Amino acid sequence: MNKLKLSDLEVAYRGKTVLRVDKAVFEHRKIYGIVGPSGSGKSTLLRAMTLLEQPAAGRMDVFGTVVDLSSLTHAKGLPLQRRIGYVPQKPTMFDSTVFDNVALGLRYRGTDRTAIRSLVTEALELVELGHTAKQRAHTLSGGEAQRIALARVLVYQPDLLFLDEPTANLDPYHIAIFERVLKAIQQTRDITILIVTHNLQQARRLTDECLFIHKGRIVENGSTEAFFTRPKSPELQDFLCGRMIY
Repeated sequence: MNKLKLSDLEVAYRGKTVLRVDKAVFEHRKIYGIVGPSGSGKSTLLRAMTLLEQPAAGRMDVFGTVVDLSSLTHAKGLPLQRRIGYVPQKPTMFDSTVFDNVALGLRYRGTDRTAIRSLVTEALELVELGHTAKQRAHTLSGGEAQRIALARVLVYQPDLLFLDEPTANLDPYHIAIFERVLKAIQQTRDITILIVTHNLQQARRLTDECLFIHKGRIVENGSTEAFFTRPKSPELQDFLCGRMIY
């Protein structure tokens, strides 16, 4: 199976449904953009798919492995979580070298030293920061720190990479580098990428397909070219034109 499938997903807070996805399909090795107004449910969708938030209902088929998200325990979900890389908007750097920041998770997993060195070196080169391995992590710029956070999940060689507004706090120079790195990851890794972004031009440049979420529902989705040039729903048309939608 080469598709990630969601069905009947529902996330509720205090009895109120904030996200409802009847069906969504993500094909292997594509980059998907998730866009929509603030509070529409974009980040909630990623958190439910990364098992960081347990939904009230829903099933997820991860390339042939089907799980019931609402009843998944931490122990049973751990093998699935290890197939997923998640990068939040604000990265956290530990007070150590860049190499140690990227290697930390592998050490917790008991990976041997030779494999750690190889995996960390490869990940740092992929994010174009191989020269920073011995540098203290707290001396990095914001853009460099975000790429180190990305390297920290790439060392696990995940099948899925989820990014939640990864460039929201970056300047245009570092945004361009981050996007170039993501394209390289898509070309060199056997991976599917989902990125939540408020930057519509970024979604247009970077992705193969886009989803528009509004009021907790996927209102429209399709190829990026059609999404931006031939939007079907009035809500997406208004959103792309910069008009206020409620």
